[in-house]
Amino acid sequence: MSYFALAQKNNLSELTIKEIMQGDDFIGHLPSNVSWSEEKDVIYFDWNPDAALSDSLYGYQLKTDKISKIDFETEFALPASNAILNKEKSKKIYNKFGDVFVVDIATNKITQITATSDFEGQVHFTDFDTQVAYVKDQNLYKWDIKTGTTTQVTNFLKKEKKEAAKSKKDEWINKDQLELFDVLKERKEKSDQHDSLMKRFDAKKPLKIYLEGKSVLNQKISPDGKYVTYVLAKRTENKKTIMPHYVTESGYTEDENTRSKVGDEQTEYTLFVYDLEKRKTYPVVLDNLKGLDYIPEYTKDYPDKPYKNENRIGYISGPTWSPDGKFGVLDINTNDYKDRWIVLLNVETGTIENLDHQHDDAWIAGPGIGGYGGGDLGWLPDNKSIWYMSEKTGYSHLYTMNVVSKRVKPLTEGAFEIYNPQISKDEKRWYFTANKNHPGDRQFYSMSITGGKFTALTDRVGKNDVTLSPDEKQMAILYSYSNKPTELYVQENPLFTSKKTVPKQITHSTTKTFKNYSWKDPEIITFKAEDGAEVYARLYQPKTDVKNRAAVIFVHGAGYLQNAHQWWSSYYREYMFHNLLVDNGYTVLDIDYRGSAGYGRDWRTGIYRHMGGKDLSDQVDGAKYLMSKYGIDKDKIGIYGGSYGGFITLMAMFNEAETFTAGAAIRSVGDWAAYNHGYTARILNTPVTDSLAYRRSSPIYFADGLQGDLLILHGMIDDNVHFQDMVRLSQRLIELGKENWEMAIYPVERHGFVEPSSWTDEYLRIYKLFQESLLDK
Repeated sequence: MSYFALAQKNNLSELTIKEIMQGDDFIGHLPSNVSWSEEKDVIYFDWNPDAALSDSLYGYQLKTDKISKIDFETEFALPASNAILNKEKSKKIYNKFGDVFVVDIATNKITQITATSDFEGQVHFTDFDTQVAYVKDQNLYKWDIKTGTTTQVTNFLKKEKKEAAKSKKDEWINKDQLELFDVLKERKEKSDQHDSLMKRFDAKKPLKIYLEGKSVLNQKISPDGKYVTYVLAKRTENKKTIMPHYVTESGYTEDENTRSKVGDEQTEYTLFVYDLEKRKTYPVVLDNLKGLDYIPEYTKDYPDKPYKNENRIGYISGPTWSPDGKFGVLDINTNDYKDRWIVLLNVETGTIENLDHQHDDAWIAGPGIGGYGGGDLGWLPDNKSIWYMSEKTGYSHLYTMNVVSKRVKPLTEGAFEIYNPQISKDEKRWYFTANKNHPGDRQFYSMSITGGKFTALTDRVGKNDVTLSPDEKQMAILYSYSNKPTELYVQENPLFTSKKTVPKQITHSTTKTFKNYSWKDPEIITFKAEDGAEVYARLYQPKTDVKNRAAVIFVHGAGYLQNAHQWWSSYYREYMFHNLLVDNGYTVLDIDYRGSAGYGRDWRTGIYRHMGGKDLSDQVDGAKYLMSKYGIDKDKIGIYGGSYGGFITLMAMFNEAETFTAGAAIRSVGDWAAYNHGYTARILNTPVTDSLAYRRSSPIYFADGLQGDLLILHGMIDDNVHFQDMVRLSQRLIELGKENWEMAIYPVERHGFVEPSSWTDEYLRIYKLFQESLLDK
């Protein structure tokens, strides 16, 4: 009997695996990417109500209450939503389709500055808002708003062309020739004179700056137009993994060169200043960064191994200039991810002054903190104070600092986190999202620019992603709940009306088939972990008449991600699968284990140097909770998950065999030494410097502990977690003589599966595993 037939035969649910694995085609294609028209009368969003090949742009007319698809020419002409305003807020600039545009806000007139086949980006105002700067082919250009003149500002060149040095013999011959022949001597003198005269013209052109094998990044002109700042990156070519494609149009095996492995030689970053008037460049000196000489705590575990990190400077973001152009701040991270500095830049001297130093013995992160492009940071209207995010209290909160007095003021505090802060148009208040009421509930708030009481602008439990209209009087809201997919709503901003406002639903995206089923609203529960910590989880319970005393624990992926929340999950296929499992009598638990997002710094870093430690024991404690409170049979507990969830599944099957009878590991990490640097080195440092962390965190070292039934599922062209990882693990299991495992491979799938047939096959196998291993069916 086929998997399809067997699964349907043993399925008590009205849902089928084949239909729910169609994804958006079964649920409905949901709206996303919301923006407003300049006139505040149209809400634009991406949508696909007709199940076409891909999403298209739609517009909702507030006056007529009508939705229509936007034609290509209209969409092409619309300004980008991430435009940059000048100080007076009379003009804004943006990049779209690789070209640069400026908008006069009073007249709404759009002027296209560039129209080329090249890509122009990194737009910003300069010369006191009289010019628009942008980057093209590495170089900075500026366009005069009044005259329309374009000027090249920098001239970055790959390598200086130098005449090859002559040998001593050739030098002697050259000198002798000039002494012997007057014609040669006169011609050389004329040539030298000409070259000298031509240098006068060079002085009128941008200074030649030679990169000498480095990359140039983050090019900016200061607001006064006097200085250019730029970052030079010296990159090492690290060896990368070759990934074969077996199912190809050509019929031949085709190789893809993918990523390298953790432990890469790190890129060296140096910030430079180019003084345009004096025509000179100089590096910004960072030697006085507080704590720059820090040696990580974990190195104490290796007293006989010298620690070496001669240059800890990681990516340098900024400068972010004050609106009046008097101050510029830099956001600097270290290449070991343990420090973040916000510093004041003296552009004239190329020196810095420490403002805020954030340190974490584990790694710097959290909402609005860290990351390749720097954290959330900006200026207050007084031109003297910055705002930024910090986990100083253990949760990501909003702070301000006067860069002159160095006075710091926390604007928010509490056991919750702040997301996406922004200053209002009148510069009198803040807008932001927070999970203040519950870790799994996100509301949109306003607060005075100086801090104080929060005013909730939304109130429906779930997730409220708000995009304000240009005048801030209306809110476009992408709202969802646990069992209600995301839809677009519009609501008056309560700050601008005395009457109670109610959100009005604009889109109705779900299909009739999806609506016909009564989707379960999982209960958000907490249980105590072995160390006393309170763990949040989603609990799905079956009806008494079908309860089979078996349980499945789902482990979400990504590590730093939240899933025990009260909005529509990004794991929507898994959510629907859990409904099917519950219909068949299973109890399902979905845990926000140690390392998950939404619970502050200590929870986030609870996996430092030991993945498969507390994040795994949280799963075990969840299983014990199900046994003690919900009557689950100790021999009927399965576990599954993808990516990080697949990794935890492997660790559970290898290290907690007494708890888990069966496990399905999807696109799993089997050896962290084979994963990428940016993610892994934050949590486990590197294999060379912290081998203990990798040994205790990698499933391949614990494969001998397998006792239950294991199903491994992996895409063969996974360029994130390489298929090679599972091939190595399978060889280890073979050598250990393990027989109770199987592996399903998907030749045309990457990390995120695309084909419904692959999703279907995958979950039919998972369902069959649980039916046979937990219920003997």
